Amino acid sequence: MSHVGVGPRAVMRSVAFLTAGVLAVPALAGCTSEDPSGKPLAEQDVAAAARARIADGGTLRWAVDSVPDTLNAFQSDADATTTRVAQAVLPSMYRMDETGSPVRNPDYLESAEVVGTEPKQVVVYKLNQQAVWSDGREIGAADFAAQWRALSGKDSAYWTARNAGYDRIQKIERGANDLEVKVTFSRPYADWKALFSPLYPKDVMGTPDAFNDGARRSLKVTAGPFAVKKVDTKSDQVVLTGNPRWWGEPAKLDKIVLRAVPRDERVSELVAGELDLAEIDPETADEVTLAGAPRDPATGTPLMGPEGSPAPGPQGRSAAEALRSWAVANGSDEDAAEEEILAREERREAAAKERRRQKALSGFEVRKSLEPAYTQLALNGSDGPLADERVRRAVARALDREKLAEAVLKPLGLPAEPVGSHLALSGQPAYADGSGALGQQNAKEARALLADAGWVSGGPVKKADEGEKAAGAEKDEKGDKGDKADKADQDEKKSDGDDGTYIVGEDNKNGGSGDGGNDDAKDDAKDDAKDDAKDDADRESGEQLSSGKNTAQGGAPGAYAPKGTAAPAGSAAAPLAKDGKALTLRFVLPSGPGSEALRTVADRITDMLKEIGIGTEITKVPDESYFKDHIAAGDYDLALYSWPASAFPATDARPIYAKPVPAADGSLNVAQNYTRVGTDQVDQLFDRAMTTLDQKEARDLLRKADSRIWAAAGSIPLYQRPQLTVARENLANAGAFGFETPVYEDMGYLKKGAQGSRPSAPAGSSASPSASSSPSSSSEPSSGS
Repeated sequence: MSHVGVGPRAVMRSVAFLTAGVLAVPALAGCTSEDPSGKPLAEQDVAAAARARIADGGTLRWAVDSVPDTLNAFQSDADATTTRVAQAVLPSMYRMDETGSPVRNPDYLESAEVVGTEPKQVVVYKLNQQAVWSDGREIGAADFAAQWRALSGKDSAYWTARNAGYDRIQKIERGANDLEVKVTFSRPYADWKALFSPLYPKDVMGTPDAFNDGARRSLKVTAGPFAVKKVDTKSDQVVLTGNPRWWGEPAKLDKIVLRAVPRDERVSELVAGELDLAEIDPETADEVTLAGAPRDPATGTPLMGPEGSPAPGPQGRSAAEALRSWAVANGSDEDAAEEEILAREERREAAAKERRRQKALSGFEVRKSLEPAYTQLALNGSDGPLADERVRRAVARALDREKLAEAVLKPLGLPAEPVGSHLALSGQPAYADGSGALGQQNAKEARALLADAGWVSGGPVKKADEGEKAAGAEKDEKGDKGDKADKADQDEKKSDGDDGTYIVGEDNKNGGSGDGGNDDAKDDAKDDAKDDAKDDADRESGEQLSSGKNTAQGGAPGAYAPKGTAAPAGSAAAPLAKDGKALTLRFVLPSGPGSEALRTVADRITDMLKEIGIGTEITKVPDESYFKDHIAAGDYDLALYSWPASAFPATDARPIYAKPVPAADGSLNVAQNYTRVGTDQVDQLFDRAMTTLDQKEARDLLRKADSRIWAAAGSIPLYQRPQLTVARENLANAGAFGFETPVYEDMGYLKKGAQGSRPSAPAGSSASPSASSSPSSSSEPSSGS
């Protein structure tokens, strides 16, 4: 199941972070000659081809996760398919380029510019004179005004999911002629290019009834290369056909059919010839790659497996196994021979079936890139141990993010670099690696932070009563624990002595422990730890301030333990305790078939936390309840999910990191801030970035905000999500799109003898994908990789 935000601003994003009070933000790379935004880590992979090489006609059968409940992208139940339909059938003033930046869409917009800032910001849009709705009416100011009124937030009769940006508009009017739209803002708005993409006709936006219900199952009036023919809930598909009034380059395809196919059923549909394009998991990618590999002319079996590994022999058996089978089948033991002959026949049938399956898949190829979204570790700071920012920072500094990225991306042949920003991805203008505000992985510093927070090795842990849990694991469990969690749980519940008290760190002692013995052990550990902490401080080469705080690597006061704080000795710390409770965090994960990557990453994080004495209880829950009942409800300590990068982070990230405020009934209004922490400082930086029209100043403000978010350690970005698709070999201009908005009118099947271009594999990466974690996502955080 997927929970990541979909498409540019089609629905709300979410994720939240807590920041420290006073923060020494490291010098930003933007002050140097080198551009910190870098380049996209991976190119899109769509088998790009010129239109002249693409045949006219044909149907593209495209797998999607669901038939949308609404075609109105501004409603709360819009999803990824809603966005896909809107991109194909509705106007967008701006679209995303290969770097995730907004670029003018010339099919609708000849120009757009800020023509005044005093006393008010004024933007004038000059529309393409050929741009018309499918009913023949010109696209104009009336449509812009209707959408503004619906999304302004002033009329609660409109059931809108968001009004960001539209609430800053003062008025919209006709310009010098019918092709000009003049928009006057009540307050300065830097992200004005985010507005009117998509643009709905006034027929949909003009009244609350039309907005709320008129575009849920149909769109009668459109203005794209395609139009919505029908939304068929019985067949689970949306059918798009060419728009006869389209003025741009005509669509190459006759029809696009968006079919809802569960991810675990897609390979069967590909084999059956029922799909042409689909996002897939790494296992399916392996199978498709193997099907297209060179084959032995005699046996028909692939010569090489994924990543160049030798493929198994006929029927998947080695030469030795085949020889033994022949010997048994032809031996003197008649019963054994008969049994082996039957087994050989079953294997032959299975092998024939597998050959037919591979032949069906041999006409497809895997196209891969990195999705414009990242997976993060979220730390719920509302209560429990993680309410202490020192504990959150300790968790963050225990993580080797490079190893976590490699675990997911390296087997797929994709660049395995950790994400360095909460607000943008590499290649986007606002990107800069702000992780230095928190510091690199350092287990000893992490243990020192925990010691400063009062979590000590060897502290007494009271034996839990019926239903009582360790600190940080107080919520009811609604799923199965992982194998590692079970083992850790059993280890931690072993008691030493007969007094019912378990002494953390003394699992291997046979006798009871008196007070004196425990004190001696703690003193020895503290002496050793001081030496370790000193060595560690030398390696950090950080500056010690008069407050005793260490700001090594450009970090914030508090991101490092106070000078002289002892870290427990040893490479793997004993479990920690405080106030009679062990430090155990509840790690909630989705249990569905598309979430193997998250579970792999969670296991590695569990091992890294164990190194600093933090225990975890892994709870697996159904995909359908993962976000609603756990992430949004705050029923977790640690969780993994993904969120999309935005071309407009000042607008889109603001509600994600906004400081929760008390509601009238005494509850906490968290909006989209699911970790339930935030600060006024970050809010102010977002507000300033949202109002300045100086792009460089806006980028600098966003990078400062990101540094403060890093220092808070409420969310730890891990890696950019893989994007794996399978496509028919002759399908062009479709596949793994990366940042760029798909160009639907250019999709189609190559003429005979024509070939599409493919990007080269990233340096140091393998040429073909291999089994690993999978991608996923929608209007909520993604439970995929």
